[in-house]
Amino acid sequence: MATVPSVPRSALLVGATGLVGRELLPLLLDNERYVRVQALVRASSGRIKPHPKLKLHSVNFAHLVVDLGKVDDAYIALGTTLKLAGSNAAFREVDFDFVLASARAARAAGAHRLAVVSTLGADPTSRVFYNRVKGEMQAAVSDLGFDSVVFAQPSLLLGDRASLGQAPRSGEVWATRLLGPVMGLVPKGVRPIQARAVAQAMVEATLSATRGVRVLGSADMQGGPPR
Repeated sequence: MATVPSVPRSALLVGATGLVGRELLPLLLDNERYVRVQALVRASSGRIKPHPKLKLHSVNFAHLVVDLGKVDDAYIALGTTLKLAGSNAAFREVDFDFVLASARAARAAGAHRLAVVSTLGADPTSRVFYNRVKGEMQAAVSDLGFDSVVFAQPSLLLGDRASLGQAPRSGEVWATRLLGPVMGLVPKGVRPIQARAVAQAMVEATLSATRGVRVLGSADMQGGPPR
C-alpha cells in the first residue's frame, strides 16, 4: 500500500538568533514537513543566511504588528536573564509580554500548534521571580486557544554563546568543569542540556502533537530512559 504523504505545513519561529532558536531554525528549514518558515527578529540579522523556504520579519515586539499570512505551527524561543535585562520589569517584558504577544500573533495567523521554551521549575506561585514569570507565561499562553501547546523546560542550557556575541555564563562554565567527569551520573532531570537537544525535542513533540498542554522536562529531552 502506498504511503499517504504528510500534509505540508508552515512554521513560525520567534527568537531565531538565540541559543535554542538558532538550533531550531535549520531543523525547521531541513524538515520536509515544512514548506515555509517565517521568523520574527528584532532587526535584520546577518547571522541568518537566506534560504528559499525562509521569510524574515523585522519587528518591534513591544508593538507587534506583522502580516504572517497562514501559520500552522509556531515555535517561540524568546528569553533573557535578569542580569542581561537589568531589572525585573525589563525581564518580565521579554519573557512574559513579548512571548505572549508572539503567541497571540501566531494564533491570529491560524496556528493550532505551539511550542515554547520555558525553564525547569516554572511555577506561577514560585517565590523565585524568574520561575514565577515563566509559570505565569505558561498559564497565559495555555489560555490562547491552541489545540496543542508544548512547553520545553530545560535545566541549565549549554551551547556556543560566543558565536552569538554573548559572554560565557559562569553557571555553565562551572557546571561543565565540575560535572563533566561525572555527567553520566547526574539525574537527567537536572543535568545540563545542549540547546540542540531541546530544539530537536520541540520539533518532534510539535509534529507528533496531541490535543492539550504537554511539558517536556530535561529528562524527556535528553533522550533515553530517565535516571
